[in-house]
This record gives sequence, structure tokens and C-alpha cells, in this order.
Amino acid sequence: MAEQKMMHATNATNLADILERVLDKGIVIAGDIQIRIADIELITIKIRLMIASVDKAMEMGINWWQTDSYLSSKAQELEKEERIKELEEEVNQLKSKA
Repeated sequence: MAEQKMMHATNATNLADILERVLDKGIVIAGDIQIRIADIELITIKIRLMIASVDKAMEMGINWWQTDSYLSSKAQELEKEERIKELEEEVNQLKSKA
């Protein structure tokens, strides 16, 4: 009987290659969950997931993390400055009434 050798793929794709491709191109997963009883819709949950690199997201016009005060110290400073201006206006209004 002839001996059979196991063949291995020489161009195997590893996890790092797949991740690099996904981050480079981006991937979107979308789905909806609905809970109904007797044709009465109780709840609908819409799930949207996008996985992409920061560069790809910005290329697509998505940059919400830059204005989120929980994620950006720059956004925190802008919020503080806006709040200070609001308080100064309130103080000036109170002074003018007195």
C-alpha cells in the first residue's frame, strides 16, 4: 500500500492577517431583535456593530470619540470652558438684576 503524506497549505492565513484585513476594510454587522406577544410589539432592539481601524473610521466620517468627554481630555476641556462661560453669563445676569 502506498504511503500517503499529509499536505499542509503553504499560504495559510493567520489571525493577525485576518484582523489586519478587517481593520483595513471594515466590517459591519447589523441585526434587529423584536419581542412580541399576540402581535403586540413589546420591545425592539436594533444592533449595529462596525469594526474598523481609527484611520478607516475617520476616512468614513466617524469620529465620535473625539467629542466624547469620557474618552477625550480635549473634549473635557471644551465642556469645562463652555460651562464656565454659561456660569459667567448667569452671574452677569444676576448682577444686572441687582
